Amino acid sequence: MADIVPPQFNNNGEKMRNFLVKIWAYDYHAKFQVLAEDNRESIEKSILDKLGEKSIKWESTGMFKDNPHRITYEEVSHDTRPIQTKTVLGVQVAVGV
Repeated sequence: MADIVPPQFNNNGEKMRNFLVKIWAYDYHAKFQVLAEDNRESIEKSILDKLGEKSIKWESTGMFKDNPHRITYEEVSHDTRPIQTKTVLGVQVAVGV
């Protein structure tokens, strides 16, 4: 059974969320989680804070020599409800509830 994680709030009472960050740069890859508000500025600040801690393990990939810059992030959800999907252009994708 999945662990139940209580919600976290910032100083203004806004709910914080976990985001999984994946960075590919200069033939290296890193993957880590950050806690941030659900907006671009907060996520970027949390990523920079994590990078400043120097606690991230970087791994060589050997596969991005032509396009060396990529950063992605996604929300980490501990929700146990079934995933809602919808078909878009013949492909089934998850949708927000």
